[in-house]
Amino acid sequence: MKKKLITILSIMLMLATCAIASDLVIESDTQSFNEKESKIKFDGNVKVSVDDAHVVGNKADVTVTKNNQLDTATFYDKPYAYQIQNNKKREVKANILKLSLITKIVRAEGNTQSTVSEGKRPLVMITADTQEYDLNTNVLTAVGGVIIKYKDVQTSSDKAVIKTDKNGELKKLDLYGNAKVNEKVSKAEGDHISYNADNEEIYAEGNTMTHTETDDNVPLTVKARMQQFNQKQNIYNASGNVQVWYDDYYAKGPKMSVFPDKTTNKFNEIYFNGRSLINQNDKTIYANKIKMILNPKDFYAEGNTKTVIKNIQSADLEGNK
Repeated sequence: MKKKLITILSIMLMLATCAIASDLVIESDTQSFNEKESKIKFDGNVKVSVDDAHVVGNKADVTVTKNNQLDTATFYDKPYAYQIQNNKKREVKANILKLSLITKIVRAEGNTQSTVSEGKRPLVMITADTQEYDLNTNVLTAVGGVIIKYKDVQTSSDKAVIKTDKNGELKKLDLYGNAKVNEKVSKAEGDHISYNADNEEIYAEGNTMTHTETDDNVPLTVKARMQQFNQKQNIYNASGNVQVWYDDYYAKGPKMSVFPDKTTNKFNEIYFNGRSLINQNDKTIYANKIKMILNPKDFYAEGNTKTVIKNIQSADLEGNK
């Protein structure tokens, strides 16, 4: 899931071309200028073309500033925008599309959907109440019921902020509010989930939960206030009331780190630091440090260790009757 998250949003809205292209062609059944409203109005079969970018709709207008500069182009009645480049098609659908020619901000409002397809196959799809792309900063902000789909990965959040470079390559992705990332056998949740492409790091904070299955198809679940995974170093850290469920193991501690096996490079040993515990059936071990091994399943505890076995006294008394 983490590797797929890297490529999930290498996308820029195709309307970015509108702000930098030189030739703008607008066709419609009628065109008029309203001086009182300072608007040029276009009605009926509106078609806008800028190089290889196109917008199609029934109604549009362009506001004019006091200096007779074109300001904001607004397309109404569920317009459709698209661009085709190198066998890839980029599409934007919404109830209303707005393009500021001055601030260079593209805004889609109401049931928005942006899609990137290769041939007839969709690669990435983003749906939200609103989507806004700032051409100056290369930042796309989606708000309200945000859903991002990429192959078998799907994210959902209240808000998503996507930073790209000038070529549309993903630099940073932030999911805010009820953030979730789901893939076949893995999922992650948190108040905030972030991916930084520069250091290849995934960061989650606030009521975080990750769930996956090991190579042996055994469920592994981690809950904590913060979880962090560095892909370059293949190191995982968690802090703040960390809890782990694995088969019949339950472990808890203030901090946890996972390092890859030197031979297989797979996660197999989990280290708890600070006063921690590990529980298996009726047995609970407390220690300042605990090493939990997944395969073969084992553990090692050190530092003021204490073992508590529930109901052992009651069992002995019953056996002596």
